[in-house]
Order: sequence, then structure tokens, then C-alpha cells
Amino acid sequence: MSRLWRIIQSVLASAFGVQSEANRQADFNQESFVPYILVGVVFVALFIAGLIALVNVITH
Repeated sequence: MSRLWRIIQSVLASAFGVQSEANRQADFNQESFVPYILVGVVFVALFIAGLIALVNVITH
């Protein structure tokens, strides 16, 4: 669970542009990029769903 939490934090930090250089280097030294891609896709899907929900609430 700790590794998953680390990946989630890394994706969120990079999405908002506040990723430190040390964390970025640590991410690039991981053995696989697939977990980062999966968490990133889930993040984008949730972000878009949240925006759609917000627009629907505002326009009703």
C-alpha cells in the first residue's frame, strides 16, 4: 500500500506542477512506468468526471 500511496502522491504533485526534482528523479529510476500511467489515467478520468458533475450542478 505504501508504494501505491507514493505513486498517487507523485501523480498528483506532477499534475499540479509541484513535483520536486528529487522525487522526479526517484520516479524515473523505478523499474516500471505502468503503475504511473494507470494512476494518471484514473486521475484524469476522475478529474473530467468531477468537472462534468460540477457543470451539471451549476447549470441546473
